[in-house]
Parts: sequence; structure tokens; C-alpha cells
Amino acid sequence: MYKIIYNKKIWLSASGAMVGLSIILLIIFGLNFGIDFTGGSLLEVRFIGDTPTTEDVKNAVSDIEIGSLTVQEGGEDNMILRFQDISEEKHQEVLKRISDLRLTNDNLGRADQDTQKSTIEELRFDSVGPSIGEELKTKSLYAIVFVLVAIVLYIAWAFRKVSKPIVSWKYGVVALITLFHDVLITVGVFVILGKFFGVEVNTPFMVAILTVLGYSVNDTIVIFDRIRENLPKSDEDFENTINISVNQTITRSVNTSLTTLVVLLSIVFFGGATIQSFALALAIGVFIGTYSSIFLASPLLVVWEKMKK
Repeated sequence: MYKIIYNKKIWLSASGAMVGLSIILLIIFGLNFGIDFTGGSLLEVRFIGDTPTTEDVKNAVSDIEIGSLTVQEGGEDNMILRFQDISEEKHQEVLKRISDLRLTNDNLGRADQDTQKSTIEELRFDSVGPSIGEELKTKSLYAIVFVLVAIVLYIAWAFRKVSKPIVSWKYGVVALITLFHDVLITVGVFVILGKFFGVEVNTPFMVAILTVLGYSVNDTIVIFDRIRENLPKSDEDFENTINISVNQTITRSVNTSLTTLVVLLSIVFFGGATIQSFALALAIGVFIGTYSSIFLASPLLVVWEKMKK
């Protein structure tokens, strides 16, 4: 049997350090918000054949009034352009300039140029106004807060018949602390990815966070439910009963998470660029959520019970 609860100081210290570091990074660097929240336009194109450099693309559209422009490679043959919210007329002008750039660089004859135009494919074009971006950001935060409150109320109701040695609402509060832990660490990882690798936080990231909340609380409730079953019939003290309960559920939690992570990591490494950040956020959240349900939630119950004494 693993002595998980008896090493609670190690797990709580590790969690505290990770949460503290995430908060510090968030304050210093902040998240790299994408156009969903800041407003603007995103254009992704694919080149068949030789691909121009990012500097070539910047120079080709430099005289078009599209505001601050960033160009980055989105894959082996893809490029992603980000700029201010623009009209459809300017959108088509940007596409034409990129197309003309390809034709010029290829030094083709007139007959070949007409054929070469079809080698530039527009994969996506998203345009969001600044006011809509702020509204999405606000609604995303409201959604997260609503989910957290609903989870606490549900757990308090589900464990209402458990009163000894910890009352039911404390299970809900511990679950809430665990969820904050999972969200903050996931956000902290994306602060680093945004700062050093240009990974943006958009609406799919918020969807991933909400999914992580549901997944994490499911793992936590599985362990809490086993604790609820064992408490009335256990001859052990509270700490030993929780340690036994965690050991009885740890295999199920780890195996379920591993199978989920295999799928998510496959999407991260082999999926399209548009879904990679979403899958990555889910993968990080699932991993941290599994850790917290085993090594944070249950030890917190023991600490709270000892504080009461």
C-alpha cells in the first residue's frame, strides 16, 4: 500500500510551489491573448511548392493599412498572418499580394503564372472586433466562475449525509481549492508557452479549461465517494481510512488518465495547428487534475480535520 497521505507535506509543498510560480509568471508576463480576446484578423495560407520567407510576406503587404502585422510559420508549408480587423476588400488585397509574391519569386512565364496561382490556398480567415473580444473574455471568466460555484454546491449536496469527522460542505471547498490549483498551473504553463513560443490563448483554450474542470472534479469525486463508503465501516482513524481509499482508487484514476493522455498527445503531435493548443491545454489539465485528485484533495481533508482538533 502506498503511503500517500503520510507524505502529505511533500505533495502540498510541491503544489504550493507550482501554484506560486504560476501566479508570479502570470503577473510578470501575462497570457498571450489571441484575436478572440484582443480583436483583429487572422489569416492562414498554405503554399504548395517553394514557400517564401516570413520577411518576404511582410514586405509584400507592408504598404497595405492593416495595422500591426505579425507573420509566423504555421507548419511546413503554412503561414499565419495576424493584423487588425479589416474589411473584405483589404482581405482580398492581402491574398493577392501574397499570390503575386509567389509568382514573382518563382520567375515563371505568363502561361505558367496562371497555373501557379492555384498553389496558394487560404485555409482560414477569422476577424473579430475589439468590443467582441472583450465580451468574449468577460463571458469566459463568468463561465468559469459559474462552473466552480456549481461544482461546490453539487458536492456539498451529494455528500450531505456525511457529517463525521468533516461536514459535507468542506468536501466542496477542498474540491474548489483543487480546481483552482489545476487551472492556475495550466495557465502558468501557457504563460511560458506564450512568452517563449508564441502560443496564443483563444476561445478553444477557455473551452479546454472548462473541460479540465469537469474532468478533474470527476477524478476527485471518485476518491471522495470511496472515502464516504469506507468511513462508516472502517476501524481505522480518519487519516488511515483516507489513505486506504486513495489506494483503492489510484489505479483506476491513473489508467483512465493515461488512456486519455495518449489520445490528446496524438492530437498535439499529429493534429492540425488549429486544434493543437486546445489538445495541449487538455493534456496538461488532465495530467495536473489526476495529480491533484490523488496527492492534493485527500491530504487537504486530513489537514483540515487535524486543524479542527
